[in-house]
Amino acid sequence: MDANNKIAKVNPRSAEVRAGTVGSRVRELRLAAGLTQTALAGGRVSKEYISQIERGSTVPSVDARAWIASALGTDVSFLEFGVRADDLDRSGRAIDEAEALSDEHEYARALATLDAVAMVATAVGGDHELASTWAAARGWAFVQLGDLEAASTVLDSWGSRGEVAPEIVFIRGVVAYKRSQVEEAKALFDQAFNATTVSDAPSDRLRSDICGWRSRCHRRARDWDAAREDVGLAIEFAESGGDSRRIAYAHFQASLIHWRMGNWVVARRDAERAHDLFTELGDRANVGRMLNNLGGLANLLGDSEKAIKLLGESFRIAVDTDSSADAGHALTSLAEVRFERDELEAAERDALEALKLFDGRIDYMHEIGTAQLTVARSLIEQGRIDEAETQIQAAERSFAQIHSAGHEAAALLARGDLSAKRGLTREAAGHFREAAETLMPDMLLAFPD
Repeated sequence: MDANNKIAKVNPRSAEVRAGTVGSRVRELRLAAGLTQTALAGGRVSKEYISQIERGSTVPSVDARAWIASALGTDVSFLEFGVRADDLDRSGRAIDEAEALSDEHEYARALATLDAVAMVATAVGGDHELASTWAAARGWAFVQLGDLEAASTVLDSWGSRGEVAPEIVFIRGVVAYKRSQVEEAKALFDQAFNATTVSDAPSDRLRSDICGWRSRCHRRARDWDAAREDVGLAIEFAESGGDSRRIAYAHFQASLIHWRMGNWVVARRDAERAHDLFTELGDRANVGRMLNNLGGLANLLGDSEKAIKLLGESFRIAVDTDSSADAGHALTSLAEVRFERDELEAAERDALEALKLFDGRIDYMHEIGTAQLTVARSLIEQGRIDEAETQIQAAERSFAQIHSAGHEAAALLARGDLSAKRGLTREAAGHFREAAETLMPDMLLAFPD
């Protein structure tokens, strides 16, 4: 069925949504039915009890809401929220459809589907699970589109309506992570996971997502044991729920952890597992991302020809799936390989094109800085010193936003190469020494006593 038809089924103009309180809706429906308070009471309760409900001085019990709704020809959800049960059901199905669209990377369509039921979600507010599910789905779509401000607006406004659902806390953590606020992100992931342990209906899918993203925080902190433990939990929860997509995501994260640890053969095994699962799911966007991963690993394992082939295919898939960020990521990786092959002009070209594709994506500062640095290194080798200086400065500004010692050290090494090219030997040595000092904590972690 076409998505536009699905949206039409839950058009807010066709949903009966009534503002007010339980009491005001009881009064409105009673008057519309031509009943007096005595008639509505029907000898079951007193006229004064109905009056108190309508004035808001008494909250009717569950049983009372049920028989009042029946007497007024409506349902309990309409009395409680101003929304009929069938509209709630249709809205719930629309949210499920939006989540499925997000899984298929159709984020704009997911937002359109969610916007169509905004009236219902807003009406039930923080007192109904549908509202938090709607807000989480909307926030997630904005995150994936790179609009972190819009995502924060949705999540923060919903969090002020009552107890915050773990889904909302989790996505807040993702937003913090993408803003390179790693410690805050980890705290939010911890909070979200702890909330699932006391939930009446814990979600293995959500737990897998939380552990997968929390492993990224550990990876950024180079806490490899914690990173591997979390990614193992992510796989375990995904397998428990029979969720192939999340199993694939978790193996993707496992691959990145082993990559950073230098276990490239193991990293390739996990990447291939994720690639195969995404292929079975028909998820071309993530197949393309895994090809980018596999291309980088092929280069590290000494096969640059295979790396170029895989990265080229990753780029083509990104273009086909209309993902400029993924295309930029593939070109950044390709530029690094070309630089190592001494294909300097090609490396410069690919990295500059990647920067155009990343324009405005603050959630890709790692890749932006890496592309800027690759341009700089290519320019240094071509003898274009002043241009290289400008690109190094740009890379340093990018890396300053993500607080990554490894990337800062890479920029210092480039500065050292630049100084050496200018014949400033002492200055170059200073930059190289500073790069080594920046990486010293990581070296100690790699070679503990």
